[in-house]
Amino acid sequence: MEKQAVQDTNWIQVPRPAPGAATRLVCCPHAGASASAFGPLARALPGHIEALSVQYPGRQGGPGHQGFTDIGELADRIAAGLRPWCDRPFAVLGHSMGSVVAFELTRRLEAAGTPPVRLFVSGRRSPSDGLGVHVPQDDEEIVEELRTLGAIPVKLLDKPKYRESILTVVRNDYRANSGYLAPPDATVNCPVTFLLSDADPYVDAAAADAWGSHTTGELKVTSFPGGHFFLNEQLAEVAEAVTADLRAGSAGRHAGGIR
Repeated sequence: MEKQAVQDTNWIQVPRPAPGAATRLVCCPHAGASASAFGPLARALPGHIEALSVQYPGRQGGPGHQGFTDIGELADRIAAGLRPWCDRPFAVLGHSMGSVVAFELTRRLEAAGTPPVRLFVSGRRSPSDGLGVHVPQDDEEIVEELRTLGAIPVKLLDKPKYRESILTVVRNDYRANSGYLAPPDATVNCPVTFLLSDADPYVDAAAADAWGSHTTGELKVTSFPGGHFFLNEQLAEVAEAVTADLRAGSAGRHAGGIR
């Protein structure tokens, strides 16, 4: 009953259920996105990994009609919603704004005694570095950035019916993302994989390496071709890299148990 209650509030959606999966992957979307953003990745993963996609507040069918403006508070609420799903090994993945949501979520899950086996991040500078780029201030700047990045289908932005609802969500997300800054000593204990695209306008190799100061474990940087939204452009390769790192982590845990 408890798990069903969580599903009813729509904090956690399961794009491709895999009841027998050995591992779960909790996915935190980028700014402006809904849980459906990780549908393609969920379906590309092998059957032994079940993807759970977080539905942020303010999205259609999400938990509450109001959006959020604080990353830490959002992470608190997601962590509470995830409790019934922590009955098997799991990892956390976040893209762009979702990377710092995933980082803060991982910190809270570790503090609660349900640590993820690994954190995957992409498309964002380290938690203590800030965005390092100009944040669009008005609707026209936001629309132009969304068009440039390909984050939202252009035909939706051209329709007043959808444009305002999209902009309302994106404004709140941008405010939360730009206002977030972690202390330099904020860390997670699990290993971190940074998925780096070679043409991302927001993150380069040095910015990816900076994530190493926010984990007491290892940092692994895996590179891909593509722009900011490379996750779907390189879907098969990303799924393979995530699967390999989870497999390696599982082998390490088994070896540790033998010792």
